[in-house]
Amino acid sequence: MRTVGSSPSSARLRQRFDEDAQALTSLLEDASVEFLQSVEAPVSPLAMGHVALDMDVFPMDNSQTHKEGVSYTYKGYDGYAPIAAYLGQEGWCLGCELRPGSQHANNGFLDTLKRVLPRARSLTDKPILLRLDSAHDARDNRDFLREQDQIDFLIKWNPRKQDPLAWADKAQAQKAWTLERDGKMEAVLSEDLPDEPGLRRIVKVTVRTSDAAGQLYLEPEVSLEGWITSLPVDEVSDQQVMALYSDHATSEQFHSEFKTDLDPERLPSGKFDTNNLVMAFATMGYNVLHWMGLRLTGPDAPVRHPAKRRRLRTVMQELMTMACRLVHSGRQWILRFGRHCPGFAVYQDLYEGIASSG
Repeated sequence: MRTVGSSPSSARLRQRFDEDAQALTSLLEDASVEFLQSVEAPVSPLAMGHVALDMDVFPMDNSQTHKEGVSYTYKGYDGYAPIAAYLGQEGWCLGCELRPGSQHANNGFLDTLKRVLPRARSLTDKPILLRLDSAHDARDNRDFLREQDQIDFLIKWNPRKQDPLAWADKAQAQKAWTLERDGKMEAVLSEDLPDEPGLRRIVKVTVRTSDAAGQLYLEPEVSLEGWITSLPVDEVSDQQVMALYSDHATSEQFHSEFKTDLDPERLPSGKFDTNNLVMAFATMGYNVLHWMGLRLTGPDAPVRHPAKRRRLRTVMQELMTMACRLVHSGRQWILRFGRHCPGFAVYQDLYEGIASSG
């Protein structure tokens, strides 16, 4: 058993991280996936049968610092903009790569995707649905994804220089308008991409002549929202595609747990590679805590409101901070819990699960 005296000092640990950051980062990323494989972590598919793979960038505030890579983010402060990938409805993190704050989300995205997809395939044999926001609406991304086996994608469309009035005319020609409320009409249009066989674009055109309170506008407001997908129309309708992308927002909850519950936002080092290593440690901890949290929804878990999953903060409160005594007896180290410890049954089950997985 390692004692405090045999552990490296904080200064020496920082030096080792600085010296071996890149090598350790790749090892930790592999170890995180191997952990999920060893504990046979469940990967729940969507109702349509695909497993969701959500990738997105989120900013981390490191303002008023001079750390390597800190720059102006799209949120209006200085910091980093890591890109994270979450698999399944459980949200297993397959990577959270640190990036400079000013780096565009699509810059270097394909390299990241090529690292993430093999990890996803190692955890599930079901088809994968990759969901991306409009920053990744690029022909190169779509061409790469079309070449992959058992990979479908759903990407938010970036209208760029599209004319909203032209789309409103298309909706009028197809008589596709529906009245959502007084002063608001919507139309959903779908078309195949002419130079990309097998892909379709779904566009929702919204025309507002007044706000929700009834205040009339001087002129109508026309807005566009769209999605590009490889999902076949005979299997997934336009409305289902929009609902699938709406569910992509769940990944924002995972970002929130990363930033608030694990609290790595203000990264500790001035060196970029070392901070990237810290994010790899955080990814490993995130997956371990999420796996532990699966047992906190069972009947023998400490009393909480019903839920499909528990936040990382709840897992730490219920399982990581339980009171116990460390006893050395008969040349064995023993953790002794109280007779009425509410989390003991879950803790014992988790321990046996790890021990049996080797």
